[in-house]
Amino acid sequence: MPDTVRGVIARAQDAPVETVDIVIPDPGPHDVVVRVQACGVCHTDLHYREGGINDEFPFLLGHEAAGVVETVGAAVTHVVPGDFVVLNWRAVCGECRACRRGRPWYCFDTHNASVPMTLTDGTPLTPALGVGAFADKTLVHEKQCTKVDSETDPAVAGLLGCGVMAGIGAAVNTGNVSRGDSVAVIGCGGVGDAAIVGARLAGAGTIIAIDRDQRKLDWAEDFGATHTIDATSEDVVERIKELTDGFGADVVIDAVGRPETWQQAFYGRDLAGTVVLVGVPTPEMTLEMPLIDLFSHGGSLKSSWYGDCLPERDFPMLIDLYRQGRLPLDRFVTERIGLDEVEQAFTAMGEGKVLRSVVVW
Repeated sequence: MPDTVRGVIARAQDAPVETVDIVIPDPGPHDVVVRVQACGVCHTDLHYREGGINDEFPFLLGHEAAGVVETVGAAVTHVVPGDFVVLNWRAVCGECRACRRGRPWYCFDTHNASVPMTLTDGTPLTPALGVGAFADKTLVHEKQCTKVDSETDPAVAGLLGCGVMAGIGAAVNTGNVSRGDSVAVIGCGGVGDAAIVGARLAGAGTIIAIDRDQRKLDWAEDFGATHTIDATSEDVVERIKELTDGFGADVVIDAVGRPETWQQAFYGRDLAGTVVLVGVPTPEMTLEMPLIDLFSHGGSLKSSWYGDCLPERDFPMLIDLYRQGRLPLDRFVTERIGLDEVEQAFTAMGEGKVLRSVVVW
C-alpha cells in the first residue's frame, strides 16, 4: 500500500523550502523503500532550490542519507529488509559503454526508482540526485543502497552519500595522490576538507589549504592541512609555489568551481601536474585562457564526479577506516537538526558557519 510521509520540497525557484505530505508508492520490482535515519544538508540541494541544476520542479530535496531498508520489490536481491544502508546516486548499470570498458565510475545509465514519489494531489516529485531523502521514507533502486556496518552513527554514515565521498575521492581516486606528493585544495568547506583528509590518507607530504574565511582555514588545519593561504590577502598562485620550492603542487583540487579558482588551480600546479575540479560550476560560467598555456603546462585536467567512486567498493572501506579511528568522519557533523530546519541550514551554509548540518530522525 502507498505510504504518506513528511518530506521537504522546493516548489519553485528560489522559494523557501516546505515540509509537506508526500506519497511513497509501492516499490517496483527492483525498488526499495528506505526509512531515513539521517540526511546531510548539501550545497547541491541548495543548487536544486535555486534552479541551478534544472527546472524540473517540484524537487524532493536531500540525497546524503543513511537509513534502514523497510520494504523491497519482488525482484530485489541486493538488500533485504532490516539492512542498514547508505544511499548513493551512482547505482551503476553494468551494461553501458563505460561499464563495459571497466570504468563503472563513469556509468552513463545509473539506476533510479522505477515509479515516482508524488505530492498528495498526484504531482510527481523530482528527487534530488535520484534520491530525495529529506523525508521520513524514500524510494530508490536497490543498487542505490550500499550496506555498511550497522553500528555506525547514521549521521556520520550518510555523509558518504555525497560531499565527503566527493572530496576524499577527488584526492584518492581522481587526483591519484601518492605518498610524498604536494597537494593544494582551494575551498575548505565540507568537500574541500574531505579532500584534505583524502590527501592525508594517501600520504601526501605537503597539504595546502586555500580559502577566504579564517574559520574554514582553521578547520582545514584540524583535518590535516600543513599550510594555509588566506586568499583575501595573499596571491594564491605565488604562495603555492613558495610552499613547494617554486614548482607548484603536484595536485591542485578546486572544491569551489568558479573560473577564477580553476585558473588558480591551473597555474598553481607543477609542470605536468594535475588539476581536479570537484566544485560544481553553474551553467552560465565560462572560462577563457590562452591555448598555448594549456599546451605548454602539460599534465592532466580532470573533473571528479562523485569522487569517481564505486559505492560498493568505497563506502564499506571508508566506514571501516572510521571505526578504526583513522578517518574523522564525525568531525564533519557540525549540527544535528530536525526536518523542519532545512531552510535555516541553507542560511548557515551560506554564512560559512557549518561543515554539515545533518537532519536526524
